[in-house]
Amino acid sequence: MFANLPLETFTFLGSSLIGTVSKLVGLFLAAKREEKLLQLQVMSAQAKIISDARNCAVPSVQWTRRVISLLAVFFIICFPKIVAVFFPHVPVIIGYTELQHAFFSGATAHTVWQSAYGLTITPLDTHMLAAIIGLYFGGSLAQH
Repeated sequence: MFANLPLETFTFLGSSLIGTVSKLVGLFLAAKREEKLLQLQVMSAQAKIISDARNCAVPSVQWTRRVISLLAVFFIICFPKIVAVFFPHVPVIIGYTELQHAFFSGATAHTVWQSAYGLTITPLDTHMLAAIIGLYFGGSLAQH
């Protein structure tokens, strides 16, 4: 069946097939490139929006952050200490998380509440203070 076809026909069919495949591969690669460019444009737009939000220079936003951190430090760290010093008969309630291990279900976390009299420094105090200080100074370092 193929014996009667001239050699040029096979060359034509082979080159047509190779040309078609290479054109399809080229179109596929061009589509992938366009998709990547669009992804980069979207990521660039998102980064600009995030950067604009982080570099918000509205004084009311900065004061709001300062007031929130100062109130958190005062009422979480300072206020229980002031109550313990000036009102020693009033208990200060301390809550902390304790892990309880069970054989089949693994570890479960439970909050334990205890009352203490006098001046106490709990792990919550140190963790909260470290988090607030880290966030405050970290934000300051990122601006400079």
